[in-house]
Amino acid sequence: MRELLKNKKLILHHVPGKGAWTYHIVIPNTADIEGTWGSLKVSGMIDDYELKEMNLAPRKHEDKIISINKEIRKSIGKTGGDTVSVTLFLHSHDSGSTKSDVIKCFEDAEVLKSFKSLSKEGQEEIISDITSKKTEAKQIERITHHINQLLD
Repeated sequence: MRELLKNKKLILHHVPGKGAWTYHIVIPNTADIEGTWGSLKVSGMIDDYELKEMNLAPRKHEDKIISINKEIRKSIGKTGGDTVSVTLFLHSHDSGSTKSDVIKCFEDAEVLKSFKSLSKEGQEEIISDITSKKTEAKQIERITHHINQLLD
């Protein structure tokens, strides 16, 4: 594992309508890390909350971000605009999203229950639509699309 941050003070951003990334933290000095959605995993701490195998969301030519879901925000007692202390380690990574990566993203976005209420065929269609995309940008676009549909 590679250390990305150690006790770094960062802002918990709130950008309404961004699906899983409505609440997120921008991880400085990560624009040069290459990888597709689901291939970049991080673990560490945000305040006193342990982060286990979270997806680091790739953004073309920009620093990466991690989503901070409701469970984490509640546990640390923070919301958008607050400062948090972050320690993160990047795991070794492979390329390409997997079904488990997409499921974890839906869980982070708090739409997993809606996803699981779909037929098995409907679930597989969504998974296939996302994992079949060749670029991280297209995978993220499809993930965001499906999260927004599942929110409705």
